[in-house]
Amino acid sequence: MSLEFDTSFSPAWGSAVPVAPDVLRVTANNPGPFTFHGTNSYVVGRNGVVVVDPGPDDDAHYRALLSAIAGRPVTAIFVSHTHRDHSPLAGRLKADTGAPVLAEGPHRPARPLFIGETNPLDASGDHDFVPDRHLGHGERIACDGFAIDVVLTPGHTANHACFALAESGILFSADHVMAWATSIVAPPDGAMGDYMASLDRLLDRDENVYFPGHGGPVREPAAFVRGLKAHRKMRERAIIERLRGGDRRIGEIVAAIYRDVDPRLHGAAGLSVLAHLEDMVGRGLAITEGPPAIGGVFEPA
Repeated sequence: MSLEFDTSFSPAWGSAVPVAPDVLRVTANNPGPFTFHGTNSYVVGRNGVVVVDPGPDDDAHYRALLSAIAGRPVTAIFVSHTHRDHSPLAGRLKADTGAPVLAEGPHRPARPLFIGETNPLDASGDHDFVPDRHLGHGERIACDGFAIDVVLTPGHTANHACFALAESGILFSADHVMAWATSIVAPPDGAMGDYMASLDRLLDRDENVYFPGHGGPVREPAAFVRGLKAHRKMRERAIIERLRGGDRRIGEIVAAIYRDVDPRLHGAAGLSVLAHLEDMVGRGLAITEGPPAIGGVFEPA
């Protein structure tokens, strides 16, 4: 199944954009190769509201978020995951509104670090984040006239969660599913096996639009998620072909299969290949000496 990305998006920095009844999007002015035009925060509700992903520690974005809230009571702050473009403003918003912070849990890697291994993504994690309430999969959180359903989707990070606006057909998909690009899955923060299982979890649901953490909405999400799965399987097949053709190191594989990708993303691409190889070694499709590592030597099984 082909996968077509939609990069048509106007961030409207500093303004609240209505995207659905009683749903406002506020985009932070933090564009970049991993954030696209910026990180999306959402204000949900009519009277009492909740905030989904308050965003990075940025004064202008915080003022825009407060403007969108417009003095209404904030009953909860939902955080999808603890990368620094999504969670840091949660503490400030809690202090100013008294709203509790709800998330799956604190920042953590998807697996323990191996001996001698460092975490290349450590600086991107919000290690100070502590939620007031830990959320479990399938929980329904009653709000002011509406409810939020918790859909745990580990993969991009170990603590990643999506949030469904109950009985609306809307899912806030954060960084798990985005219309403009694939999600970064980079060990040790993320895990490819978890990511693929989480895509299957979304396919068991029936929402008809996703509002992601970056970029515009995902229309026809079931077809798009199936396309994401097919894309990852295609990458896996390409890695296997490179191994069978004689490539042994991740740098060689990246140079071949990501040659048309922005060079600024090649480091992330290498971690994505590592995520695939970790999963493939675990499934018996590839072999390496010791734990799979970014500098390791790999062979086809």
